[in-house]
Amino acid sequence: MSYINRRQFLKSSSALGFSAGTGLLAALGSSNAFSAEVNGYKALVCVFLKGGMDSMDFILPKDLPSHNALASVRPGMFEAYGVANGNSSRGIDNILEINALDSNLGGRKFGFSSGVPELQNLFNTGQAAIVGNVGPLIEPTNRTSMNNFSVQLPTRLFSHNDQQSTWMSFGTEGTQSGWGGRLLEPILEADAVSDPVFSAISTAGNDVFLSSTNVRQFLAKGSPSSANILEQNWRLGTGYSSNTAMTALRDHINATGVTSDNLFGKDLIDINRRALRNIETYKSALNNSVGVNAQFPNSPLGNQLRTVANTISARNALNVRRQIFYVAIGGFDTHDNQHTDMPRLETQISTSISAFQNAMVEMGISDKVTLFTASDFGRTAVENGDGTDHGWGAHHLVVGGAVNGQKIYGEIPPYDRGDLAYTGDRGRLIPTTSVDQYAATLGGWFGLGQSELNDALPNLNNFSEKNLGFI
Repeated sequence: MSYINRRQFLKSSSALGFSAGTGLLAALGSSNAFSAEVNGYKALVCVFLKGGMDSMDFILPKDLPSHNALASVRPGMFEAYGVANGNSSRGIDNILEINALDSNLGGRKFGFSSGVPELQNLFNTGQAAIVGNVGPLIEPTNRTSMNNFSVQLPTRLFSHNDQQSTWMSFGTEGTQSGWGGRLLEPILEADAVSDPVFSAISTAGNDVFLSSTNVRQFLAKGSPSSANILEQNWRLGTGYSSNTAMTALRDHINATGVTSDNLFGKDLIDINRRALRNIETYKSALNNSVGVNAQFPNSPLGNQLRTVANTISARNALNVRRQIFYVAIGGFDTHDNQHTDMPRLETQISTSISAFQNAMVEMGISDKVTLFTASDFGRTAVENGDGTDHGWGAHHLVVGGAVNGQKIYGEIPPYDRGDLAYTGDRGRLIPTTSVDQYAATLGGWFGLGQSELNDALPNLNNFSEKNLGFI
């Protein structure tokens, strides 16, 4: 039998969303020189697409040679999509072209499927950019260096759990801190005014992305936990007609009149009281905020992004100047039936992200909030019947008023598995942009200095280009 010590108990309890409160600031170290910039409000919103999104079936080739090249490695999928009948969302005439500015595409053209006009509009109006071929890397890597074993590779490539963790934390499953939490560390250290309880918020359950030594994520909505259960009105004592029942329930949650000589018991009482207090503060702030009028779709992603938008609208009441949000949806492990699953998923992405951006514009803070996508990995260029298998590099979206939009950053390699851009086995893209570089560009905009980015992103110094310029 293994036993848990008090330090481990407190840490695991905090991970349930029972944030430490303003006392956290006193616990932060003073090794940094407070170089993080925290004036005004800014927020990052990570949209994680679980399962490994096929970005080659999301950002589509619009020029004929590229379209034919993709069809040649995915004939079964093109047939399943009914491309030959002329009405398919993947047919070249139906792909919604994006007008990329000053991109070195060599005559190549790209677009979105006919089912996602909202994303086409965001891109063509300069509110969105594409970052091509992003993935976990320890150092610059190509097929030659892989084949001669002269480069260090991330551990357990192509594994769902491990690559979800690697994308979010640079370590495999079981890693304790993520780069979202690490970006917040110096921000909270430099900001003696804001309440850290509501700086890291997840709508998709506890995730390593928002965890770090001194950052605890608040679970606004997501997987079952004590914090989320307490969020229900009846458990807060606000759903009863009997004042006696409400008082008794709240006294029970707060352990009113209860004392304990046991350190664990004392900690548990304190944690429950703090959790209730934090949740009541959160609910009160949202209930008293103006909210947003933007129309969100009633979908898993739409509902989560609506929660994020409403939380941002309550930022002043929550007393925060920097926030990082984590939202996630699944369903992207499309080994088969991709032609039925992907259109449904991409429509959800398009309508939800567009609604969120509209909400930020409505609030007048579009340039203060940046949304970005992430996923386990991309998928193979070569099909698996009517689906695809686990890959590596993938193309991602960045959306917001501060984004240098209507551009494609990084590389979108040709659809030729013989090209050196691929591993050579089933056409897995070798990333040309690392997650560290992607995160550093976002973190620099968020307010971190270069030394702080180097501390938060362990492989960043291995890459010469540390800011990709998309924001």
